[in-house]
Amino acid sequence: MERIINEEMICLFKERLYEDEKSKNTIEKYIRDVRKFMCFAKSRPVDRCLVLEYKNYLSDNFCDTSSNSMLAALSSFFHYLGWYDCCVKQFKIQRQMYYPESLELTKEEYIRLVNTARERGNKRLALILQTICATGIRIGELSYITVEGIRNGAINVKCKGKTRVIFIVNKLKNKLLKYAKEVGIYYGEIFLTSKGKALSRTAVWREMKALCKYAKVSEKKVFPHNLRHLFARTFYKLEKDIAKLADILGHSSINTTRIYIVTTGAEHRQMMEKMGMIV
Repeated sequence: MERIINEEMICLFKERLYEDEKSKNTIEKYIRDVRKFMCFAKSRPVDRCLVLEYKNYLSDNFCDTSSNSMLAALSSFFHYLGWYDCCVKQFKIQRQMYYPESLELTKEEYIRLVNTARERGNKRLALILQTICATGIRIGELSYITVEGIRNGAINVKCKGKTRVIFIVNKLKNKLLKYAKEVGIYYGEIFLTSKGKALSRTAVWREMKALCKYAKVSEKKVFPHNLRHLFARTFYKLEKDIAKLADILGHSSINTTRIYIVTTGAEHRQMMEKMGMIV
């Protein structure tokens, strides 16, 4: 019997993900990735050969990390359907020793972005940048930044079946409450659209990219997750406590956290120079 993916299968898979208590963002990503494969298949019967063809397509068009993420979502879908023979291996990725300098957002560039957003009258974006960089939250967790939580000085973030407490420093607390009062928000989420709707990650990403040319910062460096990396690197330089950092970021594995604190080759060279081993 030919195996053809259809929307009914995807809807039932989505229901299963909800039953398994996957996060909203995870469910959206899995469904998006499955639909991407369905578009690639174009009603062709699904078998291992087709999936391997898709894997090659991903290799030609995406980095290995992104490809593996999409393959993982697809494997989950195949497991749900019982199509175990269609699951393929992910790409092997060598552990990254140094973070590319062309992609690392520096603290100076971050400050320039914040100041430029403020100068151009986009207070909301300036505060979003500061909120992510001062707390280390994910872009998808901005909805937890509420008036009530800010007043308490701490917010409870639920993600991937776990709850963690994020503290809000006083300076950020005062800025957020002042902004909320200015725009007439007295309860609930602080970061909303002009129509009072939840702000999407796409909208934030688009505003950040548009800010680059005015702040004179490379677009390659400016995306929400890079702000989280900047928080992680800055925190680790001060504390040198990777376990505590993992808890703050909401990571289940310290190995994931290690990716966030990889230094650039330039920093590594500087440290070697300071060793003074040449006489």
